[in-house]
Amino acid sequence: MQPHSACRFRPAGECIDRGVLLSEIEAKSSRNSLPLLLIAAALLAFVVQSGELGSADTMHRLQTAHSFWTSEPPVFPQEYPEFGVHGRGGKLYDWYGIGQPLLLLPADLPGTWIENLPIFKSYRGSDPTVRNIFVSYTVNIFLTLLTAFICFRFLRALAFSIPHSAAGVLALLACTTHLHYTQNMMENNYIFLLTLIGFTFQYQWLRTAHRQPLLIGSLALGLNLLTRLTTAIDVIAVALFLTFVLVFERATRLQFRARLFQYLKTAAPVYCFFLLLDRLYQFHRFGTFFDTYVKYFTIEHRLQDPALPAKYPFETPFHVGFLGPLITPEKSIFLFDPLIILTILLVIRGWKNFTPALKAYVLAAFFLVLAYISFYATYTVWSGDFAWGDRYVSTAVQFAAFISVPLLLRPRAAFSRALVTAGFALIAISFLIQIASLMFWVPLEIYQMETLGHPTWVIALRFKNIVAFALGKMEAWGLTNHSMVEDPWDYVHITCWNFLPFVLRRAGNAPAWVVNTSFAIWGIALAALAWTIAQLRRLLFSAQITQEPVR
Repeated sequence: MQPHSACRFRPAGECIDRGVLLSEIEAKSSRNSLPLLLIAAALLAFVVQSGELGSADTMHRLQTAHSFWTSEPPVFPQEYPEFGVHGRGGKLYDWYGIGQPLLLLPADLPGTWIENLPIFKSYRGSDPTVRNIFVSYTVNIFLTLLTAFICFRFLRALAFSIPHSAAGVLALLACTTHLHYTQNMMENNYIFLLTLIGFTFQYQWLRTAHRQPLLIGSLALGLNLLTRLTTAIDVIAVALFLTFVLVFERATRLQFRARLFQYLKTAAPVYCFFLLLDRLYQFHRFGTFFDTYVKYFTIEHRLQDPALPAKYPFETPFHVGFLGPLITPEKSIFLFDPLIILTILLVIRGWKNFTPALKAYVLAAFFLVLAYISFYATYTVWSGDFAWGDRYVSTAVQFAAFISVPLLLRPRAAFSRALVTAGFALIAISFLIQIASLMFWVPLEIYQMETLGHPTWVIALRFKNIVAFALGKMEAWGLTNHSMVEDPWDYVHITCWNFLPFVLRRAGNAPAWVVNTSFAIWGIALAALAWTIAQLRRLLFSAQITQEPVR
């Protein structure tokens, strides 16, 4: 390697090869920046928690996890017919996969023990429960930490620099709907993490030919099948990603066959194993290997409402469910995840400068989006029902959205000033939208739409709610009243800021000292998050300047 031109006029022995120097700087930057990035991720997940699980679906899955090791049933009799389906021996079961209950189980064990401590005797049974607080904090922080680490690793594997990879991680965590589902613990972030592990490790296998990364990636994707069988689409997307890489790198037919044989020999048995586990769980509940819970879900609903359409629960016209996630003001992916717009613009403008791996990832990510939109297009609740955005599609959208930030930052010279300016504006808008998504419990606008009608621009309504609540004008502006909801619990939760200290104060069951302490801890955590982000920005900015080429 020839020394850099800036060294030519230095005395012999004083010139350090720039490539070696940059490698040392990069290694030091990685060692220093990754811990800060993970601390920031953990603090972000901590400060956004409400202490609630955020969804009735997750509450039911937690009860299923609880039934695995206690004498309690997975579904209580009083919940039927609103929830639950009859299985073997007439026993009530939930209609979900086993994936998220398995995720919640390790936190449910100590959470239940802590809730039963004498210190919480007077609070036991109050809302939010001690068990829910423990489960939501531990599981969401764990998922966020691991997602940040794997995302950073994946972006580095795609040849992004350390600063740009860190920016991509922060974009995912704070500028996509991933942030909302960090507070509202549906299956989304768990599915995202497992699919991201699949992308990362199976790509590592493609680069190294070592079997272990392929096995790890396959185990993650297989575990995803226990969460939702539709994540078979994610398995296909990762396989397409690997295929596209080989195609864009012009691999020979012999190389392609060798990779395919090794992939099938390792990954196929793993996927079959997890499908078998899913079928065994299905047999345990319903006495059959070949049906899904949708069949029993449909039977129960037809018993309650014989007038349901013949195609239920896939009676929605395809064009309605396909265009819905694209253009409706209640669920459009472009409104809830504006960074996907930036990705599209950058792909159009910079495609020819992308590496083969980047081209392959972009194609796989957009395949994932279109496949999920198409699959759920005819589903009776294609929109995901009580959710922020379209929860069935939002996880796939995050894969296509977050990559926009490192793309924008890396090849700055390839984009016009107008596009760069528009890109940073979209990043700022995305961040504000995701922050707004945290401020209230998600059903608020859903209840309001029953009065306001359709279509409703949910994002605009959320910002209006924030302003009205801050000014004490919610009822005066006709946004909330006691007649809006029948359940007093719901009314409490849509009329307070959706963070644990505020929920504790609004519910009024916790002692004053507990509320005050929670506010103090929350404030300290916010300050620590701001300090960590500032330190991370300083470190990454200095690393970026050091890595800039000498002109």
